[in-house]
Amino acid sequence: MGSDSKELLGIEPLELRFPFETKKQISCSMQLTNRTDDYIAFKVKTTSPKKYCVRPNSGIVPPRSTSDVIVTMQAQREAPADMQCKDKFLVQSVVVTEGTTTKDVTGEMFNKGSGNVVDERKLKVVYVQPPRPPSPVREGSEEGSSPRASLLEGGNLNYQDATRAHKDAEDVTSDSETSALISRLTEERNSAIQQNNKLLEEMDLVRREISKQNGGFPFVFVVVVALLGILLGYIMKR
Repeated sequence: MGSDSKELLGIEPLELRFPFETKKQISCSMQLTNRTDDYIAFKVKTTSPKKYCVRPNSGIVPPRSTSDVIVTMQAQREAPADMQCKDKFLVQSVVVTEGTTTKDVTGEMFNKGSGNVVDERKLKVVYVQPPRPPSPVREGSEEGSSPRASLLEGGNLNYQDATRAHKDAEDVTSDSETSALISRLTEERNSAIQQNNKLLEEMDLVRREISKQNGGFPFVFVVVVALLGILLGYIMKR
């Protein structure tokens, strides 16, 4: 920019920084800020027009406003030596009358020979390393604990949970076996009672038949009753 020219647009940044990656399109942006009370027309040029796409490459910035420009670098097959880039951009700006539209912006507006006061700003292109993806292994928590300690703590918790679950399963199994044993003994007791009642009924029937025949209780009947009583007592004790 010459000493007699006026800075019409503020440009941020003054370096176009591209996180370079081969075979991939990369974009960056710049802002053109009009801090004056005039309407400013701008045009963006580059030394490598086939390599870059600028949208918009020209336009109007109203007073006290900002316009965003996106610069896209086409995919490159290989990286340059030492990641150095010699490409340059030139942003030209000139005051226009109110009501001028983007369609009215032409190259002749930025011709210094026509008597227009043209502001020119040069921008460099810089290649930078692309951001690295986050590591899948966490180096530590905010409290300072290491992943190894967290893993050990998790292992201890899992072991305790497994031990507790195993103990609970054993308790459930023990309760089930006890319930089954009680049920089986109850069934045997009920069966013994039923058999006892049946034997008492048969004994009463035999006693009645003998009483009808002999009119008394013979010795054999008494022996049979005694044996049956011993048998029932043995069954009840089981």
